[in-house]
Amino acid sequence: MSMFSGMNISASALSAQRLRMDVISSNIANADTTRDTYVNGKWQPYRRKEVVLSTGSGSFSSIFRSKLGLSDAGSGVQVAGILEDNSDFKKVYNPDDPDADANGYVTEPNVDILKEMTDMIGATRSYEANVTALDASKAMLMKTLEIGQ
Repeated sequence: MSMFSGMNISASALSAQRLRMDVISSNIANADTTRDTYVNGKWQPYRRKEVVLSTGSGSFSSIFRSKLGLSDAGSGVQVAGILEDNSDFKKVYNPDDPDADANGYVTEPNVDILKEMTDMIGATRSYEANVTALDASKAMLMKTLEIGQ
C-alpha cells in the first residue's frame, strides 16, 4: 500500500461527487424543459438523470489481495454510469401552453426540485467530508516529514 493511497481514494471521491453535483445542477436547470428530445414526430420533456457510483476497479494486486482475504485499503470511487430516471412525467393542466395536448395537459419533466436539493446537500456534505479526509492525510504526511528532520 502506498503512502498516497488515502489521498488517491479521497481524490477519486471528490471527482465523483463533483460529477454528481453537475448532474443535479443540470436536472434543476431543466426542471421546466418540455422540449428536450424529438421522438417519433413529437417532443419529449427532459428526463431526470442520476449518477451511479461504485467502488473503484482497483489494480490486479488489490483484487488479488482481497480474494486472498488480506486487508486492502480500497481503490476509491468510480462512476459506474449516468442513468435516466424512467418514472412517469408530470401532467399539468394548462390549455394556453403551446405544448398542451388536445385535453389541455402539458407533459412536464420528472424532476422534483425538493429531491434534487436534498441530493445536492448530500453530495456537498460528502464532498466536504472527503476534503477533510484529504487534509488529514496531508497533515499526517507533513508530520511524518517533520519527524525525519
